[in-house]
Amino acid sequence: MFRYLLPLLLTGLFGVTAPLLAQPLNQLVDVQGVRGNQLVGYSLVVGLDGTGDRNQVKFTNQSVTNMLRQFGVQMPAKIDPKVKNVAAVALSATLPPMYARGQTINVTVSSMGDAKSLRGGTLLLTQLRGADGEVYALAQGNVVVGGVKASGDSGSSITINTPTVGTVPNGATVEREIPSDFVESNEVYLNLKRPSFKTANNIAVALNQRFGNGTAQAKSATNVSVNAPKEASARVAFMSMLEEVQIDAGKQPARVVFNARTGTVVMGEGIVVRAAAVSHGSLTVTISESKNVSQPGALSGGRTAVTPESDIGVSRGEGQMVMVPAGTSLRSIVNTINSLGASPDDTIAILQALHEAGALDAELVVI
Repeated sequence: MFRYLLPLLLTGLFGVTAPLLAQPLNQLVDVQGVRGNQLVGYSLVVGLDGTGDRNQVKFTNQSVTNMLRQFGVQMPAKIDPKVKNVAAVALSATLPPMYARGQTINVTVSSMGDAKSLRGGTLLLTQLRGADGEVYALAQGNVVVGGVKASGDSGSSITINTPTVGTVPNGATVEREIPSDFVESNEVYLNLKRPSFKTANNIAVALNQRFGNGTAQAKSATNVSVNAPKEASARVAFMSMLEEVQIDAGKQPARVVFNARTGTVVMGEGIVVRAAAVSHGSLTVTISESKNVSQPGALSGGRTAVTPESDIGVSRGEGQMVMVPAGTSLRSIVNTINSLGASPDDTIAILQALHEAGALDAELVVI
């Protein structure tokens, strides 16, 4: 009798063991119709310490003139206000789904002219519009800049990060809500963040086991339909339970992500290559410029002449054949390439060649 009760006791004490790849449903899907919307705007940043737009940027001066006119200050027609403490900026923000009037969102501020820095500036009140042209938020506030730029009288300068882009935390107030069709249908559609037939089927099976047969149906590798109550409060309660359902996610395909600008390589665990031979050589072109000065003799009546001299050379790097045995990890290959001082272009060329040769069983993504 005891041996039959023991499994039940262990189950009661420790619960049912979750699958190794089990994840909450809300980490795997997005709810169709529940999404953010992009907002844009234009304004001026004032209060800059001489780092604003210069006189070459005409639209900044026009914007200052128009703003002053709205406050009853009339400027002479042929006089442009020469201000160095003002910069014209473009604004961008994301209005999260279901945000109500009065809530605040972050605003990104980007210089449009030749301002050196937006540090210390204040964004003037402006409207943020959606793609339909309607005003959805009003933005204003102090600009927070993570970059810095310093320059000397000789023209030398140093720049850290990007001083011409900043943010106004919680700088925009929502004035108009975006309508949502979330409660208009008897069904809720779940869109998978990473398409997978296996994951879509597992979601449908898990929801049917939890809420009853016929609750969910997998439509494709990216979409699962779920029957949900239409009344607003009941639907919210249902969705709160839906989000916490544990799903055994299907195995994702191996992927290697390469950043061509920085040379960064990110890869999944356990990616190996088949047997292959790799040889890579390169051409190096060197161009050096110098100037020769021809000085005429005294009292000769000649003129000093400066003639350019160019020295162009081409060298070919010696390519070496490297044998890659089957089962070698991709991490080892990349480390070997980097230890030889290869450039990012060389690294991506070798990875692409391995992929085209069928020796790399992974998806190669270049960003």
